[in-house]
Amino acid sequence: MSLYEYDNAVYGEGLTCFCGVDEAGRGPLAGPVFAAAVILPQEPEIPGLNDSKKLSEKKREALFPLIMEQAVAFGIAAATEKEIDALNILEASKLAMRRAVESLKTLPQLALVDGNADPRLAVSTRLVVKGDATSACIAAASILAKVARDRYMLELDKSYPQYCLAKHKGYPTKLHYEKLVEHGPSTIHRQSFLKKWNRAAQASSNLGAMGEDYAVLALTSLGYEVLERNYRSAYGEIDVIATTEDYICFVEVKTRRQGSQVTGPEAVTRSKQKRIITTALCYLDAFPNSLQPRFDVLSVVTDKKGAIVDCELIPAAFDGGAYTNG
Repeated sequence: MSLYEYDNAVYGEGLTCFCGVDEAGRGPLAGPVFAAAVILPQEPEIPGLNDSKKLSEKKREALFPLIMEQAVAFGIAAATEKEIDALNILEASKLAMRRAVESLKTLPQLALVDGNADPRLAVSTRLVVKGDATSACIAAASILAKVARDRYMLELDKSYPQYCLAKHKGYPTKLHYEKLVEHGPSTIHRQSFLKKWNRAAQASSNLGAMGEDYAVLALTSLGYEVLERNYRSAYGEIDVIATTEDYICFVEVKTRRQGSQVTGPEAVTRSKQKRIITTALCYLDAFPNSLQPRFDVLSVVTDKKGAIVDCELIPAAFDGGAYTNG
């Protein structure tokens, strides 16, 4: 049965006006959850209409204005990050659905709702599991909700460029987690989604502090004179600043568990290197000296219980390029 065959069967029940309802954005770590409600005319059919998950971004964008032009009525609404945290994502999704249906300029006799959870709408409701792949009006709602949310996240990216929202739309990708590690959560993040991550981050932070303590001892034992620890600028932070012979060393300390597939130097990404270099320039501007700058990485490895099993200093682990002193 095609999408329109299902909807025509609903018309065959004697109904003359019904809407499809669907949501988008239940899984992301950031941003609102969106929902849409759409009343389609019985004729004409919209070519290419399908479940939004089965369409490319380009195809969804092309269908978005067609659906709005041909719809008898449509409504798009959202539930915010704070509402998601207060209610939970399922209840917030239902709230967004209710808002979308309430915003319709025409009140339908029936709402076909994707899924198996009753959103408690003000109109009669029929739950349709995998509805976005079953009903034309639910598929249309899935496209409006998805495109509207993606566009919203693109706008958020302008205000929060550090999270690369344009690339992942807030979903829990590897890149998104990397940016969370670098910058921490923001006000647009769903704090209830980050509870486990926050606990892991706190454990990682404690591990990192222990590694830095050990790094200072290790550098001192090697004859370095430690000048600063956790030196901060507007651009970033340097774990340890120390001198030895003719060098002033800006040391990034990387503490990891035994068996990690990423080495200390590999963990210092190019963007991290740039922030360290810029912060080093701020330090040298504030405290000029005749020593040559060097960027080191000190790798600390612990076992599963947190005991340190290895420590390695990698001098000149990355190149400061033209950032020399003198």
